[in-house]
Amino acid sequence: MHLIKDNLVIREATADDAQILCNWWNDGMIMAHAGYPEGLGTTVQETLDMLQTAAGCNHRLILEIDGMPIGEMNFRIFAGHCAEIGIKICNFNHHNQGLGSAFLTMLISSLFKQMEIQKIILDTNLKNYRAQHVYEKLGFRKVAVHHDSWRNQLGELQSSVDYELTKENYVIKASAD
Repeated sequence: MHLIKDNLVIREATADDAQILCNWWNDGMIMAHAGYPEGLGTTVQETLDMLQTAAGCNHRLILEIDGMPIGEMNFRIFAGHCAEIGIKICNFNHHNQGLGSAFLTMLISSLFKQMEIQKIILDTNLKNYRAQHVYEKLGFRKVAVHHDSWRNQLGELQSSVDYELTKENYVIKASAD
């Protein structure tokens, strides 16, 4: 996948991205929302191995602005034309600028139009209000809340919220804007 809109690029991660992905994944501030406030503790080699052995339906993507990596996305495709997605804007200087919405719109449009996906699902930490705002603005519908359903790396109970977006609802929302 290689998507371009103005100065924004979404591209498949390559072996050359292993170091930056490793840096992001080992940064507890970046990974806290995913349950890893101390980071993943992964090595560059482990990251490289993961990139090289990724299955055909699992995609790790790099988000760039003007050629500079600022975050990552991923998606995986399930049977029945369903995809699960995730996003992290890892460079805090690029938070609260609408970039998450812009990158998600690029990916969602591609999944629905080019890849014939019918439904997109995702989940996020219930405390991640900024992400929930973005997802709901894009038309995602909250389908479940799981209170105190998992523990983060420090053993603290966490809650999550599940979202879904159908192609039909995305088209309706997109045409209403």
